[in-house]
Formats: sequence, structure tokens, C-alpha cells
Amino acid sequence: MIRDIFENAYAAAAYSIVGVVLMAISFVVLDLLTPGKLREVLWAQRNRNAGILVASNLVGIAIIITAAIVASQGRLLEGLLYTVVYTVIGIVVMAITFALIDLATPGKLGELLLHPESHPAVWVQSATHVGVAVIVASAIL
Repeated sequence: MIRDIFENAYAAAAYSIVGVVLMAISFVVLDLLTPGKLREVLWAQRNRNAGILVASNLVGIAIIITAAIVASQGRLLEGLLYTVVYTVIGIVVMAITFALIDLATPGKLGELLLHPESHPAVWVQSATHVGVAVIVASAIL
């Protein structure tokens, strides 16, 4: 029983560390897709649109990470590999859909999403982030 607790704690720590790193990578990619420094726009300027966009991105990544953990069925190394591979796929597909929506809409999407006034485009992009995550998660399971 004690051995199981330690093994489960080790696995939880490993998944947590990998998950946090992948969420940070996702934030960096989103920062590259939007103008300026996303950290500044979000925390210093308290931009609501940026908050919605970042939150949806992180929720989407968490959905993918969770599906990869569940799909691993207790096999730690395989599960960590699933987590990394499928989350990277999700990040790439989210970036591609960002670029496609940018091409399909007038103006620069990144600028609209970080505008100080509320803009409906942030909800569309946010739904896209979560939608992509659900699709990738479904492919895993």
C-alpha cells in the first residue's frame, strides 16, 4: 500500500511538471501570435480580451493533457510521451486555426483580440481553442 502511494505520488508529480511546462509553452506560442508582450497586456494592462484568450488556451491544453493521462492507463513513461506528443499537436493546431481565422477575417486578429474594448472575435477564437482541444482529446481516447 505504501509503495502504491509513492508510485502514484511520483506519477502525479511527473504529470504535473510536464503539464505545467506544456501550458507555459502554449502561453509562449500564443504570445508569439499576438502583438506586444502578452504578459504585459494581461497582467499590467488588465486586458479582459487577453484574459479570455489566455484562459481558453490554458483550459484547452489542460483538456488535452487530461485525455493523454487517462489514455496512458497507468503506464507512466508512455503516458508522459502521450502527454507531450498530443499536447504539441494541440498547440500546433491551435496556432494554425489562429492563422486561418486571421486570414478569413478583416484586420489583424491578434490586434483585435488584445484591443482594450471588448470584441466578439475573442469569443470565437476562445471557442476555437477549446474546440481544437476537444477534438485532439477525442482522438487520444
